[in-house]
Amino acid sequence: MNIAVIYGSNRSDRQGIKAAKFITNKLSDRKHDVVLVDAKEYKLPFLDKMHKEYEAGKAPEAMEKIHKILKKADGFVIVSGEYNHSIPAALKNTLDHFQSEYNFKPSAILSYSAGPFGGLRVAVHLRAVLAELGMPSIPSIFPVSAVQNAFDDKGNALGNNYEKRVVRFIDEFEWYLKALKNQRKEGTPY
Repeated sequence: MNIAVIYGSNRSDRQGIKAAKFITNKLSDRKHDVVLVDAKEYKLPFLDKMHKEYEAGKAPEAMEKIHKILKKADGFVIVSGEYNHSIPAALKNTLDHFQSEYNFKPSAILSYSAGPFGGLRVAVHLRAVLAELGMPSIPSIFPVSAVQNAFDDKGNALGNNYEKRVVRFIDEFEWYLKALKNQRKEGTPY
């Protein structure tokens, strides 16, 4: 499967990138083709025009690159911190530049926070946004508490709790990836 891991934080001392690398590594270990779409790397402007509003091939280079990654993807893992109980601006901006690329493909939410709740409040907001964009999220969420202490800079877990928990999360995501990919072969409602 082709999977895009979408991470959206532009902060200078961001810690969530460790969680994004962790899930990217775990999906790659299962032989999936995984691309990390990091909002800080692509530097999309604040939303003015969505990708679909440009003439074919005329969108800004970074937007074209992300479009190709998302179009090819069979599903998405959204990695989000919780900023004031909601979605980071960089993540929402990245997501909103695209639309049809997500249709009828599953998403999975990895939320994180510096505190004990693992960003669970942002997951509630994300579920509504992801469904509206056409990529409904799987039932399970992968919350990461105290993200700054959970992984090293390469995305390796610093305890075995995350290694154990991620297995079920990815198993469930893979089920939805396969189910929706098979159904897309049969056709979509529009």
